[in-house]
Amino acid sequence: MEQFHGTTILGVKKGGRTIIAGDGQVSLGNTVIKPNAKKVRRLGDGSVIAGFAGATADAFTLFERLEKKLEASRGQLLRAAVELAKDWRTDKYLRNLEAMMIVADKEVMLVITGNGDVLEPEATADGGAIVAIGSGGNYALAAARALDEYEVDAEKLARRAMAIAAEVCVFTNDRLTVEVVE
Repeated sequence: MEQFHGTTILGVKKGGRTIIAGDGQVSLGNTVIKPNAKKVRRLGDGSVIAGFAGATADAFTLFERLEKKLEASRGQLLRAAVELAKDWRTDKYLRNLEAMMIVADKEVMLVITGNGDVLEPEATADGGAIVAIGSGGNYALAAARALDEYEVDAEKLARRAMAIAAEVCVFTNDRLTVEVVE
């Protein structure tokens, strides 16, 4: 069976702003089947942003679950993420979902995986953070790290790193969705 590919999600925290950017390409094998998918969105009351890599239906299920966890934890993202990761790892249905997520609010940025991981990215030299997931994630991550000391604006850094990833990764395009929290 052919696999879906084509996601690059980049998170950048810098200068009091947190950005999650995602490309729009979805590929099946070597064919682009959708160029403008929206893989980054706001959750809950809009104070949390999230991007996903993986199967779309799985991601929507995880977004819904995370929103419920955010409500139950009164908007505390770290607590909601840990509770989601526990469910994801132990629930018979959720265990089969194939996705990863970057989630962020004004305080914290996290990567959540189906293995039960809730990971906070390593801090950059200026106390910010950079993280990426998906098939083009390593390209975007490398570009963002290289640009970090030269670009002070988090959104410009994220957009430029994603443009570089789109130039070198066949599963990444330049149709970005960008969400910001400050």
